[in-house]
Order: sequence, then C-alpha cells, then structure tokens
Amino acid sequence: MILTSWNVNGLRAALKKGFMDFLNENNPDIIAMQETKMEQGQAVIDLPNFEEFWNSADKKGYSGTAIFTKLKPINKSLDLGVEEHDKEGRVITLEYENFFFVNVYTPNSKDKLSRIDYRVEWENAFRNYVLKLDSIKPVIICGDLNVAHTEIDLKNPKANRNNAGFSDQERDKFTELLESGFVDSFRYVYPDAIEKYTWWSYRFNARTNNAGWRIDYFLVSARIKDSIKDFIIHDNVVGSDHCPVSLIIDI
Repeated sequence: MILTSWNVNGLRAALKKGFMDFLNENNPDIIAMQETKMEQGQAVIDLPNFEEFWNSADKKGYSGTAIFTKLKPINKSLDLGVEEHDKEGRVITLEYENFFFVNVYTPNSKDKLSRIDYRVEWENAFRNYVLKLDSIKPVIICGDLNVAHTEIDLKNPKANRNNAGFSDQERDKFTELLESGFVDSFRYVYPDAIEKYTWWSYRFNARTNNAGWRIDYFLVSARIKDSIKDFIIHDNVVGSDHCPVSLIIDI
C-alpha cells in the first residue's frame, strides 16, 4: 500500500504546477494534503477513482486539509472534537478495518514563537486524540507537523535553535508523542540519513542549496512498525515549498 502526504501550499496553485502529473506517475492508494487553502468544488479535479474528503478552515483561503483515497473507509471524522482547535480545518480521520488514517496540519508557532502557547495546547489535545484512536486499533498519522525533531532534520540547527519549528517546546512535544507509542517511519527505515528534507524556504535559494527542514512525516503505532517497507521523500517534485512524502506499508 502506498500512502502519500503533501503540503501543497494551495491546491489550486499546485494543480497548475504538476500535481496531477505527480499523482498519475506515483499512483498512491491514498494522498493526504495540507494547506489546501480552498473548499471542495473551487477547482476542477478529475479523479474518478478517488473518493474525496475535505476539511476547510472557517477563514477563507487559509489552512485546510483534504484526503483523496482509492480505499473506501468505513467511517470518517473531522477535527479533534475540541472547539478551540476545530476552526482551521486541520485534521481528517478515516477509519479502515485494520487502522485509522489521520491527516494533520499542525499549527505554526509563528515568528518569535508568538503562538507557542497555543501550539503546546494543540499538541496535548492532538496526542490525547490519537491515543484514544490507538486504544481501538493502530493509527497512521501523516502530515505537516511543523517541527524538525532532531539536529539532523534541518540544515542549520544552531542558527535556528528556538525558532518556530525548532523550539525546545515543539521538539519536546514531538518526543512525547513518539514516546506515547508512535514511530517516525522515515527514521525507522533510515535512522542516520542526513540532508533529507521536505520543506525549503522560498528565500535565499534554499531549495537550490538544499538548505531545508524535514517537517513532513508519517508516524505509525509502534506495534505495526514491522509493517513499514520503505519511505520515499520525493524531493524532485517542486509544485510547492514542501515536497511529497510516501510511506510504503503492508497492513
């Protein structure tokens, strides 16, 4: 099974920058998107083999998630069920017979960590949410988690220490999530890989110089980690400031 995640930074823009070419060439069973910045029906997307699930923010043109899947779920839900976290279209959960599939776009802590207190509250709520799911059946979490976990997950760790996405608080919360029973699929397959990134700033020729961050993930319940077959970072795909990532798993 091929599962793909991509922060498209505006799906309407990505559709003009090779999104359909990528989808046709890689042929995932499920593709989860973050930062769609649109509502269903605002663009022509001809995918008859996929069922579509959308969660758009209350604020137009902001945030948002979507899942296109060839695998019909037995149930679906939106958000976390916590009012203060459920206005920005950040979570979609699909239930399958053997697992839950959770697509998430984690809030950014913003410049000078101006949103860090909210981010910590979000992290706690999200961890509680996925642990409840995990008590029922295994969980596969994917998305832009807006954190580089360790120093080998970004090009310039010393210069970015305690910037948004590499603050002690965010990294600690990610560690806490892993220690609660989840595995970072990429690091499970490639524990020591360096200079493998999924996001690059549009400034300073960051992508050309591969001065990036690895902030897009697939996490899986630890008890199914042996089902992981491979992990692909599609860093040659340039339709967004993020590149797609794919988990190959047999479950």
